[in-house]
Amino acid sequence: MQGSDMARLGEGLTWNEFKQLPMSEKVAFFNHEGRPYHTIFPQQFNRAMLDDLCGLATSIRRIAKSRSGVDFLHSLLSHKRAMLYFTQPSSRTFLSFYAACQYLGLKPAEVRDAATSSELKGESGEDTLRTFSSYFDLIIMRSPKQGFAERIAHLLSSTERPIPIINAGSGKDQHPTQALLDIYTLQRSFERTGGIDGRKIMFVGDLLRGRTVRSLSCLLTNYRDVEQFFVTDPRLQMAPEALALLDQAKVKYRLESDFEKFIPKVDAIYMTRIQDEWDQAGEKPVDVSRYSFKPKHLSMLAPKAILMHPLPRRQEIAAECDKDPRAMYWRQARNGMWIRVALIAATFNIDDQIREYYRCNQA
Repeated sequence: MQGSDMARLGEGLTWNEFKQLPMSEKVAFFNHEGRPYHTIFPQQFNRAMLDDLCGLATSIRRIAKSRSGVDFLHSLLSHKRAMLYFTQPSSRTFLSFYAACQYLGLKPAEVRDAATSSELKGESGEDTLRTFSSYFDLIIMRSPKQGFAERIAHLLSSTERPIPIINAGSGKDQHPTQALLDIYTLQRSFERTGGIDGRKIMFVGDLLRGRTVRSLSCLLTNYRDVEQFFVTDPRLQMAPEALALLDQAKVKYRLESDFEKFIPKVDAIYMTRIQDEWDQAGEKPVDVSRYSFKPKHLSMLAPKAILMHPLPRRQEIAAECDKDPRAMYWRQARNGMWIRVALIAATFNIDDQIREYYRCNQA
C-alpha cells in the first residue's frame, strides 16, 4: 500500500475517534486487497485468508528443506529491515519472529527493554516507534500496554512513511499471531481426518486474562460447527465481551468447571497457565491445581485428540506427557516460526513468488 493510500484512509480520524469505530471498519482500515497490511486483531482473518496462510506456511517449510530453497527464501526481502520492539518478556514469540525474518532475508534489529531506548529520557512510546519507522520497513511489537499496537498502526498509517505493524502481543487483549500458529497446528493435526470443521475444542486455565485463548476462540468462529468448551474456576472464566463475540457468530459453547468430565469428549485440549503477572496487589490467587493435565489423563484422551499449550507452562501439563504423540505444544512452537514467515511474506506481497517457486520445484 502506498503512503498516499494510507493517509487517505486515516484522513480526518483522530486516535480517539478511530478507537471507537466498530471492528468491521477497523478491519477495513488495517487490511488491503484481501491481506493484512497491519496485523493487529484476529478478526482481520477470514476462512480464505487462514487457508491461504496455512498452505503458504507448509510450502515454505518444504522449500526450506533444501539449501537452494533456503537461498531462494533469503533473497526475497534482503533489501528490507525489521525492528523487533519487545518491551514485554518473551522467548518463543521473539525468537520465532527473529528466525522468520532471517528466513526471508530481512535484517532484524531489536529493543527488548524500553529502558535501553530514549523512553528512559522521557520520550513517549509513540515518538520512539515513529523514530523506528524512519529506519525500518516493518515493526513487530509486543507491549504490556493494552491497545498500544493498534495505536501505533493508526499513527504510522497517516505519516509520510507508513510501514506495517505486526502485533506480537498487546496487553491482555490480543495475540493474533499466536492464534494463527494455533490454527495452523489444528489444521496440520486434523488434515487427514476432515480438518477443523466440526471439532470440539476445550480451553482450560486462566481464560479471563489469557489473550491466547480469546484470540484463538475468535479465529475458530471461521470454521463450521466448532463447539468450544471453557473449563475453569468460575473466577477465571471467559470475559463477557469475549462470549458476546461468540454469541454474535452463533457459535456453540459451554462454560464448565468439571475438567475430567470433558477430557474424553473433545478433539483438542488447550491448556493455559495462570496469568498472575496481571494480579493486583493483595489479590488472593485462585487454586487451579485441579485444572492440570496429568499422566493419568492420557488414558481418558481420545486416540486422535491432541493436547496443546501456548507455553510457557508451569504445572498445567506434567512433563511425563511430553512423549505422547498427541502432545502438540512443542510442534506448536515450531509451527509459530513457519506461520510467521508466511505472514511476513503475505504482508510484503511476496507470497505468490513463493507459491510459484514451490510449484516449479516440488519433487
